[in-house]
Order: sequence, then C-alpha cells, then structure tokens
Amino acid sequence: MNTTDIMNLALEMSGFRHIPDDSEIYVSGSSIKKALFGIDINNSDVYMAKTLGYDAVIAHHPLACSTRAFNVFKDNIGIMMRAGIPEEAAKKAVAEKYDSLRITAASNNYDNVVSVAKLLGMPLMNIHQPLDEIGRKLMQDDVDAVTGKNPEATLSDIVEGLYHIPEFTRARTKIDILLGEGSSKAGKTLVSHGAYTNGGYDIANTCFEAGINTIIYIHIAYPDYIRLKREKKGNLIVTGHIASDCAGINPFISRLRAAGIEITGINGII
Repeated sequence: MNTTDIMNLALEMSGFRHIPDDSEIYVSGSSIKKALFGIDINNSDVYMAKTLGYDAVIAHHPLACSTRAFNVFKDNIGIMMRAGIPEEAAKKAVAEKYDSLRITAASNNYDNVVSVAKLLGMPLMNIHQPLDEIGRKLMQDDVDAVTGKNPEATLSDIVEGLYHIPEFTRARTKIDILLGEGSSKAGKTLVSHGAYTNGGYDIANTCFEAGINTIIYIHIAYPDYIRLKREKKGNLIVTGHIASDCAGINPFISRLRAAGIEITGINGII
C-alpha cells in the first residue's frame, strides 16, 4: 500500500468521500510494509522511525493541517441536527467556539514535525476525523443498543454498555459520570464526538434544552463542566480522550494489518 491507499481505506471505513480538513498526507510514500502509528507524533518519533527502518509514520492528531482543521468543528452541526436539534440552534451552539479555534489556529507552528519528515525523506500523514467517526459510530451503536432494549436504562447501564468496547477496559482512565447519578435515567443519549474537538458548554447546553437527556463527550474543559453542573439541565458522561480515540483507531489498524502492513503503536495507541 501507499499513503494514498492508507488514507482511502480510512475514508472508506468512515463513509467519507473526501479528506477532511483535519487530515493530510504530508510526505507521500509507497510500498509501505512497516509503519509507526501514534495518537501524537513529534520530531523524535519521526527520527526514531527512520532509524528503526519504518516505511511511514502515521499520526492521529493534526500536524500542519492544524491551520484549517478548525473547519471540521462545524460538522457538529450535522451531528446535532441528526439528533433532532433545530438547524439554527445547532449553528448558534457551534459559532463561538468555532471562532475561537479559527483565531487560535494562526498561532500554530504548522511546519513542526513535517519539515523534519521531509528532511529525512520519511513518509508522514495524519488521519483524524475519519477515525474519530469510526469510534463515534461504535460508541453510539453501543448506547443505542442499551437504550433500545431498555427505555428505562440508567447512566450505569450506558457505562456498562460502553465497556463492551475493549479500548475502555484496557485504558488507564475510567468512564466517568460527571453529571447525574448511576441510577439516573439516561433517556435520549447522544455521543458528541468526531468533529475535531468537544463542544464544551454550548453544544451540551443546546442539546439539553432541545430534549436530549444525556451527552457523552470524550473530554471536557473544567470551566464548561462547572457551568453545566450549576445549571443541572442534563446528564454528562466523559469516556476519556485516549481510550475513545483508540476505539476508532484500532479497527483501522486491524484492517492495515490484514492488508500486510506491520503496525507499531506508540503515544497512546492501546
């Protein structure tokens, strides 16, 4: 396989037609038999891969494409609308954080890591949203299976269902009920993930006000959590960043291995 084949496999598995703005092939490569794969990749990792004879390095989180990756945050609108949130409310919930991400992106050193890979001639790419989408679907399917079988399912039932995903049982973090109790009825539950980063206060609050009872994030900033806690409008479960990323990454790695590529996972791949 070459780097384009690898990217296309991720698009196929996630149902995407085009490479999203938070994913990119920076240095193309062919005849890839051995790849180093990390949730985060730095210069030392690229040099190590070259020294150890790897044919390519794959990162999950954006590298140079961080200059435009913020555009993917708008895909939260579609996730919310499919859950029944009115379009105007969804757009309003996304607007402020989108602007923050857009403005902050100008501060990024977009040549970090990529320039080293070019200097070493090391094929380099990152695949973010497609793999997050694989994980989001798996998580939402598990949640829907729980609530579909039992309309009175509790938050503890949701957590137990999510632990059927092996990445959560292996993780050093635990799935945490941040708002609500284990005995609280889950009701309508949405996994809000797969659109660059979490939606913080605004997306969760908008969902609660539109009738979604429980939001599942993979992480949340503490000030956003405190604000939601004070208002007590709904339930919040946090699954953990690295474990949740791996839930989407590992099915992809399995397909790469089935295609004959030896994958070594580092920096969070569990």
